[in-house]
Amino acid sequence: MTINEALMQTPPRQYRYYDLLMTAFVTVLLCSNLIGTAKVGYISFPFTLPLLGDNLSFGAGNLFFPLGYIFGDVLTEVYGYARARKVIWAGFGAMVFATVMAWVIVHLPPSPDEPFNTQLQPAIEILFGNTWRIVAGSIVAFWVGSMVNSFVMAKMKIWTQGRHLWARTIGSTAVGELFDSSLFYVIAFYGIWPTEQVVAVAIAQYFLKTGWE
Repeated sequence: MTINEALMQTPPRQYRYYDLLMTAFVTVLLCSNLIGTAKVGYISFPFTLPLLGDNLSFGAGNLFFPLGYIFGDVLTEVYGYARARKVIWAGFGAMVFATVMAWVIVHLPPSPDEPFNTQLQPAIEILFGNTWRIVAGSIVAFWVGSMVNSFVMAKMKIWTQGRHLWARTIGSTAVGELFDSSLFYVIAFYGIWPTEQVVAVAIAQYFLKTGWE
């Protein structure tokens, strides 16, 4: 029996949860960018922290956006870097599609026969009418951060010879979130906010998201 014949008789590997993880990854991503950007949360501390002070304001999406990095780590660890990249590209495409459709819905002329449109249109514009810089920053930061996270995870698995899973997940998250937070706030708010505020908020969000994950 030749090698090719043996390979043909070998049943293909089954990826039972790959589709579910891809769906979860894309869902978290869309929710964090469509729902999470609609509200800014606030935490008051009984003490003063370096850079943060005695309070912290954060985008509500930070509550569940780090879950996307957890799914990314699982995908890379179990299914490999190549399949993890496919999921990231799927998320990227979903974000672009959702952004385009949000723009269309916001700019669609409201029907004068609908009595609630006078109240709904301003709310829709606030929720989904993000500026192009915020949208661009979110898409670029997600793509770069997720790719870096998966790449570092895959490389660390080789370096550690498959050991120290805790170190790989924490290390890849720390690097991926660093790129994510840095790129998003610079693209979205540099020149709008004072430079010191951009840096302070980016650092605060980085530690918040990384620590939460």
